[in-house]
Amino acid sequence: MRKIDSHHHLWNFNLRDYGWMDDSMSVLKRDYLPGDLEGELKAAGFDGTVVVQARQNLEETRWLLELADSHSFIKGVVGWLDLRSPGLEKQLEEYAGHPKLVGVRHVIHDEADDDFMLGAAFKSGIGHLKAFDLTYDLLLFPRHLERAARLVEGFPRQRFVLDHLGKPLIKSGVLEPWKRDIKALAALPNVWCKLSGMVTEADWQNWTYSDLLPYMETVLEAFGPDRVMFGSDWPVCRLAGEYGRVMEVVLEFAGSLEDEEQRKIYYQNAKDFYQLNIKD
Repeated sequence: MRKIDSHHHLWNFNLRDYGWMDDSMSVLKRDYLPGDLEGELKAAGFDGTVVVQARQNLEETRWLLELADSHSFIKGVVGWLDLRSPGLEKQLEEYAGHPKLVGVRHVIHDEADDDFMLGAAFKSGIGHLKAFDLTYDLLLFPRHLERAARLVEGFPRQRFVLDHLGKPLIKSGVLEPWKRDIKALAALPNVWCKLSGMVTEADWQNWTYSDLLPYMETVLEAFGPDRVMFGSDWPVCRLAGEYGRVMEVVLEFAGSLEDEEQRKIYYQNAKDFYQLNIKD
């Protein structure tokens, strides 16, 4: 069965651009480039990936597209564009013509203003994406989920995907109000969800499959097998587990589903959502 990793990162490490990496994240403080990932993909049986921005500048988008041009396993790039800029249309004209630019993302959960995504300038930027057939990745904390639903509701023709289940409080075992807000967001048909980033929201050293299970069950019930995909969040996942172990979590979870449902979660949903140029 074919598989797509819908979420990973690449970087040339430096303290200026990756200051969010504190002393507990020493394993991340090195370069992570396509050659470091390719062997992991082959070992786990993955056919392709979507690489997602980790820096908030246009150089990041340009660099990731260059890497995608050089490495065929990278099927799509979720880059960064300044959605609040008066020059956004020019940025879109420059970058959106690249066949592997499939979406954009902003690190919303790092913004001091919890209403950042509801600002007029940001919403104006979101409104430009559909014309260029670009998706939007929502990177949020649980407290942002209700606001995300309001954003998504305002753009019914725009495709959105929630990264990392909205980062629920897995380590504490807290389900509510995250569960309620996930169901409300999933009720909007133009938003998908990635089964990704779970192990780093759990106890890094001692997490178990059973710790993650209630959160995966909630997402699958809310979004259904047609709007769920999975991703590694590599190399960030290495804080709590290596690539193969992290991906086995979703493979085990989906293993009890019908073959067609598995195919959607492993492959088809990511391909369709990001409109990846992959021949079946």
